[in-house]
Amino acid sequence: MATWSNLNYQNSASPLMEQIIFFHDHTLIILIMITILVAYLMVNLFFNNYINRFLLEGQMIELIWTILPAITLIFIALPSLRLLYLLDELNNPLITLKSIGHQWYWSYEYSDFNNIEFDSYMIQSNENLTNFRLLDVDNRIILPMNNQIRILVTATDVIHSWTIPSLGVKIDANPGRLNQTSFFINRPGIYYGQCSEICGANHSFMPIVIESISMKNFINW
Repeated sequence: MATWSNLNYQNSASPLMEQIIFFHDHTLIILIMITILVAYLMVNLFFNNYINRFLLEGQMIELIWTILPAITLIFIALPSLRLLYLLDELNNPLITLKSIGHQWYWSYEYSDFNNIEFDSYMIQSNENLTNFRLLDVDNRIILPMNNQIRILVTATDVIHSWTIPSLGVKIDANPGRLNQTSFFINRPGIYYGQCSEICGANHSFMPIVIESISMKNFINW
């Protein structure tokens, strides 16, 4: 989960989130190179003594500074497109989880298991600090690790957003529309998220908690 002064992404718990972090680092390196080059050229322009009052055109330099940014954009666009297609890929999901956004809480359905249904409300943090303020819920989502999970998301009132940063999942819950995505949890743990839409006051107080456990424990649950 996110901690104080954490400037980077949260530690990934899924292969897709790893790819997102790799793409972020790749793009950031390109941006740093561009920033350094532009800053160097601007400083040079301010402090040199070269004057050419009769310069009207320079076709070669125009060609260079048109082609080089285009090539740079290709280096950003190709990994970005690959990642977009990976995020949309649905690969033989083992379990389908339905998530329905209500005003101030989420409800979940495990339709593969005799329609297990429950609501998930935020709980008050206690004095012993055994739970996290504004992040913990009374009923957590229990999912098995090392399995492909499909999630179907919708809402009953306004737009919500089902977001788990450490899994690389962010999908809008729109009333009257069913959106789907999938993820793969590759290690056990507890993963926190919140509704990240800004379409209503206090929407960030709709926490999401996933508890990733082994398949044996999941079947016992």
